[in-house]
Amino acid sequence: MYTIANIRPFGHNVGNTAISFAMKHMLYDCFGRLVTIIDYPATARYETSAKAGLSKQTIHEINRFADGVIVGGGNLFENDEIDIDSEALKHLRVPLMLFSNSRGRIYGRNGQLEERSDVIPDQKLSNLVRKSVISASRDTATHNYVTNLGLKDTLGFCPTINLCDYELSLPALPKNEVVGALISIRTPGLMNLPISKQSAIQGDIEAAINALRANGYDRIRVLCNDSRDLDFAVQFKGSMKVDPIYTNDVYQYLALIKNASIVVSYRLHATLPAVSFGTPVVNITYDERAESVCEDFGILEESVQVMSAESDGRDQICNKIKEGGYCSKDDKVKKILWAKISATQKDLLNNFKSHVDSYVSNCKS
Repeated sequence: MYTIANIRPFGHNVGNTAISFAMKHMLYDCFGRLVTIIDYPATARYETSAKAGLSKQTIHEINRFADGVIVGGGNLFENDEIDIDSEALKHLRVPLMLFSNSRGRIYGRNGQLEERSDVIPDQKLSNLVRKSVISASRDTATHNYVTNLGLKDTLGFCPTINLCDYELSLPALPKNEVVGALISIRTPGLMNLPISKQSAIQGDIEAAINALRANGYDRIRVLCNDSRDLDFAVQFKGSMKVDPIYTNDVYQYLALIKNASIVVSYRLHATLPAVSFGTPVVNITYDERAESVCEDFGILEESVQVMSAESDGRDQICNKIKEGGYCSKDDKVKKILWAKISATQKDLLNNFKSHVDSYVSNCKS
């Protein structure tokens, strides 16, 4: 019997839980069902509990009863949303794996990529990577940054590409339920874009709704990954007669994406589940993190890049809706790439298991 601590983002976003859903099922495949996974929030910033991250309290607990600890996946490096006690970290005894974390830049007012003001400090990141037995970044941009610090890192990708392997775990929809078209949004004020680009987002979504209707999608709903998006989403109920929908239940969330007729997505973790399930998707990117992940998965060329100056983003969105979106079921070439990525991830987890087995064996001796 194994016990693995998982330090991951909780917060508001159901997309974080989608990552966790995929990763836990992959851990079950690797370790077998004889594994207990204990979740800790990566930061106490949004929690009432004092136990979070790699603090004195959590490291003490993990050393007492866990056989290994995984940090990730999520944007934990990008916005420094992981609490770490640097002194206590020195005394972590169990094997530590960093898996599928990202660190990306944002577009500033001049339209160029720049560092976030809340990014994880290099020293903190270095301490964490050096303590790990495996560091596997989610995307190339993060991987390159970590290795440029002189640290050992590999490319681990995002586990949500494997969601199709676990779709039998998702609930059946109510009888006669038609999901229809989903527009997965993010509140413009929370998008790190120049103000001129932010102010165009509402018009882009309205144009997407009109394009969906013009192309025969009768039922259209605005999907919120985050409860903070509801205030923005409700505007479309009044102006465009489109209902908002939000759930923090990852099973319901993934079932909606799997059964949608098309997903127009401003959310990476609506896009990647759609790609995995074979749901047609119009993907829209607006920061380095999403662009890097999509390039690694070979779908950036199928996406609308908000900051690209090549053509008007609104026209691109409407044209891709007219074309029916990107459907992974028709892309045999990319499926070969994704199979290789999945094999890489499984190898990384099996490597971690070997470290855990060695630690457990030494504890018993």
